[in-house]
Amino acid sequence: MSRVETIGAATLYLGDCREILPTLARVDAVVTDPPYGIGVCGKEGGVTSLKSGAKDYGPQDWDAEPIGKAEIDLLLSSSFSQIIWGGNYFSSHLPDSQCWLVWDKINGEGFSLADVELAWASPDKAARMFRKSRTATFGEGKEHPTQKPIALMKWCISHLPDPSETILDPFMGSGTTGVAAVQMGRKFIGIEREPKYFDIACRRIEDAQRQGRL
Repeated sequence: MSRVETIGAATLYLGDCREILPTLARVDAVVTDPPYGIGVCGKEGGVTSLKSGAKDYGPQDWDAEPIGKAEIDLLLSSSFSQIIWGGNYFSSHLPDSQCWLVWDKINGEGFSLADVELAWASPDKAARMFRKSRTATFGEGKEHPTQKPIALMKWCISHLPDPSETILDPFMGSGTTGVAAVQMGRKFIGIEREPKYFDIACRRIEDAQRQGRL
């Protein structure tokens, strides 16, 4: 049984998106960062151990393999527009797109594909690049091994077609997409199956809602 939390304009589900998504109405847009299956740094107790920079996040079982075609089809059918980070890892399951969003983490100095992350996007626009800046930092601390900066996720949402009032993240993690959506005055639906990260997302989104009322 999933747990549901309503925080202002955000509705958060603790559970498996494969079970929850079919029960939800279609929304304006999916903006998400699903498991890529590339964060393996060794096995501990039969599950993967993820590291990000110098921080070891310990055993994780959700990034052992990338999401498959069934999950991609769910994302596409759940919304009118989509931005899917890591889309290059499962591009064979995605329709052709003229729009790839690029996060350049080193501001183009010695540019290399090893220093960027790519997002597949359904809007019919040219490829666009977000360069790392002072605003794209983890000022509050990084609490998830694949956590994105809030500024990056706000940039993603800004590229969605108008109006995109309701944003859905079926792989919510620590809730960065939700924080960005709340800060931009959008409605948000998030799904996360790991209780630890669900609780972090609830706290961060509640903080964002509170700050928005000040």
